[in-house]
Amino acid sequence: MNISFKTIAYWLCYVWYLYIIAPSAIKKIIQHSGMMQSMQSLGFDKTWTITIGIAEIIGVLLVIAGLYKSQFRTLGILLLFPFAIGAFTTHMAHQEYFHFYNSLIMCFLSFILLCLDERVKINLSPIVKKVK
Repeated sequence: MNISFKTIAYWLCYVWYLYIIAPSAIKKIIQHSGMMQSMQSLGFDKTWTITIGIAEIIGVLLVIAGLYKSQFRTLGILLLFPFAIGAFTTHMAHQEYFHFYNSLIMCFLSFILLCLDERVKINLSPIVKKVK
């Protein structure tokens, strides 16, 4: 059995990804007081917080289902990527530097997981040609 560095990196990122997003989504759905207060301070009421949590849980379930059918994993990551970007942007705008680290990590992990996924092709050559 020959396991490459790329394979190890992919699965470590995968586990770290779920470790960050799943508890956050669950706290939104079960209305954890700290999460609800934090979301309210960002301008999200109870309905929006729960809706965001449900959308995140759907993404998490797709990522987990990706263990059995890899296309679901990619779909879940693509669904969760905008939430990571939104969370990072919101925390930075509100100067919540303590909370922005996980959302920044989620942005990087989303990108890394998509780049390491052999089924996803990211072609930057048109952009690179325009820059030159």
